Amino acid sequence: MAFRAALNTAKHTYRAPEFAVDYVVVGGGVVGLAVARRLSRIPNKTTLLLERHSKAGEETSSRNSEVIHSGLYYPPDSLKTHLCIRGRELLYAYCKANQVPFRQTGKLVVASEKQHGYIEGLHAKAQMLKWPTSFGSATPDRQALPTELISGSEARQMEPHLSRDISGALWCPETGIIDSHALMESLERDIIDSDGADLVYSTKVVRLDPFKDKPTIDGAKRGWVIQTVTGDEIGSIYTKSVINAMGLSAPLLVNSLLPESKRLPLYYARGSYAKYRGRSVSGISHLIYPCPDNQSHGFQSLGTHLTLDLQGEVRFGPDLQWISPKNNDDSDFWKKYLVADNSRLEEMHQAVTKYLPSVELEGLQPDYVGIRPKLVGPGGGFQDFIFRTDFPDKEVEESAKRPFISLLGIESPGLTSALGIAEHVVSNMLGEQ
Repeated sequence: MAFRAALNTAKHTYRAPEFAVDYVVVGGGVVGLAVARRLSRIPNKTTLLLERHSKAGEETSSRNSEVIHSGLYYPPDSLKTHLCIRGRELLYAYCKANQVPFRQTGKLVVASEKQHGYIEGLHAKAQMLKWPTSFGSATPDRQALPTELISGSEARQMEPHLSRDISGALWCPETGIIDSHALMESLERDIIDSDGADLVYSTKVVRLDPFKDKPTIDGAKRGWVIQTVTGDEIGSIYTKSVINAMGLSAPLLVNSLLPESKRLPLYYARGSYAKYRGRSVSGISHLIYPCPDNQSHGFQSLGTHLTLDLQGEVRFGPDLQWISPKNNDDSDFWKKYLVADNSRLEEMHQAVTKYLPSVELEGLQPDYVGIRPKLVGPGGGFQDFIFRTDFPDKEVEESAKRPFISLLGIESPGLTSALGIAEHVVSNMLGEQ
């Protein structure tokens, strides 16, 4: 199930750097864009974002539920909780200030009689959550995550199509939906309009090396050299620090620096989405999440839930299907799984009708597929975001200020957390204000 692939750097010999920038962000998904935007606001510093595709967000960022999560599901002291809550606040404020389409719909987590303990546990945890304090800004004068336990009949007043077997629900008003493409376009504009940052698309990073040459680039003694390929052109860049926001491919860049025995394992989970056409769900206006069937593994999948887009169209998903390559050399094997088909519809229908019994199988149509980067495999339990730091030369003092920061396992709630992740990386890890 796991594999330990790395960039094939042996294909590209080391090249001395041709120019220098302060920061390089690798990966133009929503998290990479958010980090580059944050860096672009630092006076007198230069930032370059490198993306292998021809436009932003071609992988995970454009193939998700487009949900603004509230921070409900994760352990209270985890990075996922802190960054989701912080990111949620920053994201709502950013959308309002920059005309990015969104809607604060709220969410119902619905439960049968035997599942009440699950939603009661979520509610109790939500009441205890505090605003994260590691960002140096004033905390809002309100509850960090308001929730309310309601009866099944109250839930059916909000959503009449819910099953009679639903005897209770947790109402979470902070959840919302967003146009993720409009968000990424707005972040792109912010970067392009800045004085010190630029975006480079259709450019692959093919090699990363610690810079240990004589101080010929900006007087630097240590840092990093990134080699790129754009079409037939090979480039080499010196940078003080690298932020690895490659999403599904992030471990490949780390593993290229490690001996094979210490490489990070990669796991991938395929999630299918289905759109729905039918009167049986007409008028739904809130997101609806079931309780996970296997609550001990609920961190790996929150169940096949109902979401809406900004036009009010209903979508179900994602489900969970583990995928793996046939050999360790095929690091992009997951691309073969991006085609949506009918194979998951019957299983999804069975899951959905437990809480929305009027949904008809004939009304479900394949929509799209997303791939989630996982750091643990099936049954592995909760895994937090990981922010790994490596340094060019631990024996040289300057190296401590030249980190290679890898953002690993940035799956849900990565979209919601993106602006919070950027703030954490730039302010807390790089020490830039």
